[in-house]
Amino acid sequence: MTRKLRYQFIVIIMGIVTIMLCIIMSMIYFFTKRNLENGSIHMMQNIADHPFLPHLPNELQDDMRFPYFTLQLDMRGNLTATGGGYYDLSDEKFLKRLIHATFSAKAPVGIIEDYHLRFFRKNTNISQILVYADISSERATLNHLLRNCIFIGIICFLAFLCISFLLAQWVVQPIDKAWQQQRQFIADASHELKTPLTVIMTNAELLQSMEYDETDRATFTSNILVMSRQMRDLVEQMLVLARADNVPYDSAFSSFDLSRLVLDAILPFEPVFFERGLTLHTNISSNILINGNPSELRQVLDILLDNAQKYSCEKGTTWVTLQRRSRSHCLLAVANQGQAIPPQDMHNLFRRFYRADQARSRTGSFGLGLSIAESIVRRHKGKIWAESKDGINTFFVELGK
Repeated sequence: MTRKLRYQFIVIIMGIVTIMLCIIMSMIYFFTKRNLENGSIHMMQNIADHPFLPHLPNELQDDMRFPYFTLQLDMRGNLTATGGGYYDLSDEKFLKRLIHATFSAKAPVGIIEDYHLRFFRKNTNISQILVYADISSERATLNHLLRNCIFIGIICFLAFLCISFLLAQWVVQPIDKAWQQQRQFIADASHELKTPLTVIMTNAELLQSMEYDETDRATFTSNILVMSRQMRDLVEQMLVLARADNVPYDSAFSSFDLSRLVLDAILPFEPVFFERGLTLHTNISSNILINGNPSELRQVLDILLDNAQKYSCEKGTTWVTLQRRSRSHCLLAVANQGQAIPPQDMHNLFRRFYRADQARSRTGSFGLGLSIAESIVRRHKGKIWAESKDGINTFFVELGK
């Protein structure tokens, strides 16, 4: 899918680039051609005003100079004078054909293609002045410009083609990554659901057998209920994760006391830590106000505290701290003594269905808790990360006002 998307992106980019190159090159050619034509006509107008006067070198210095010659006709159309040193004007047949072709055109300015000449016709009270300019050099310039434009256009097209390949790779990379994550998520979810479904089906089949007594049947029923609850918990966590990804960033946000929220979240966990022989220390700064969703951030705290009690070492200690980091930011930290997290696992902790300790996969942990926490924190425009040092694993959450 991403390969097709990449090719579509390249086709669209190159289509736009091709159109832009054609427009730019066409404009360059058009304006150059018009400037050459206007310059030639302007020169011919100036010459027609003074057809047989010698021009000094500093005269007409702003005009483009082309090979030209002039003819003067009386009111009857007879040739009375010629001027200009670029052509042999002694051939009367050539001049008659030229005059005939000139008067065959209705416009006072035009081009005689057979001779590659542009003419300008001016009528006076006693005569008609015809000015001719050679356009061979003008057309040679335009042809050379056209070849250069085509060559530059091809080079630019190839350069943009290479750039579009790199740009398409860069643009599609997040989509490709998201697609791979989605496929991995579906595969992991299917794997997590497959085991309890297998247990449920096996116990259901055993229930239908008449070989077992009531005690065994009760065991089979209990196994079905346990696996069903486990599947329900997994589905609920997946729904929570989906909602966290799809809810708008500022939905149900309000200003509240984060310090009070943290203290309230710790209370239900104190007996849990006590029963497991764990020590829980808190250091909560008071009156830290932030803007966010209290229920979602309470869920983040529940996830971090639940992980801390699950993965603490025997008789270990857990520390919960909340401190102001600046006028607009605060830092929440949940640290516990436990087995060190390997550096290679540190970047995968927030990946969906990832568990650093695969042996604990059947303890009710599906590897979605930290993914849910990350989605919630990201929606609050905060940061969450983990550190492991000296036998203490710490999860940090930075939030802003």
